[in-house]
Amino acid sequence: MVLLNLYSLSHFFIWTFSGRFIPLSWALFFTLSIGWELLELVLPFTFAIETWDNKIADIFVCCIVFYLGLRLKDKAENSGEAGNKVY
Repeated sequence: MVLLNLYSLSHFFIWTFSGRFIPLSWALFFTLSIGWELLELVLPFTFAIETWDNKIADIFVCCIVFYLGLRLKDKAENSGEAGNKVY
């Protein structure tokens, strides 16, 4: 049983980018993330065949990296504001 696979790495890049550059709320993030995992249940492709443990791990990874992307956005916005201050 493998909880993380190559697709977990793709989730890392997709959701970090999304959290950093695309204005998404947590509600929309969960809708897209969980919706995709549910869609994989009916897709007739081999990449969509995985265990429930892997699906749960995918959602867990997505949450962590989306949060990371949001933190990167906050850090970039806050550092940009600090650079514009007039003393």
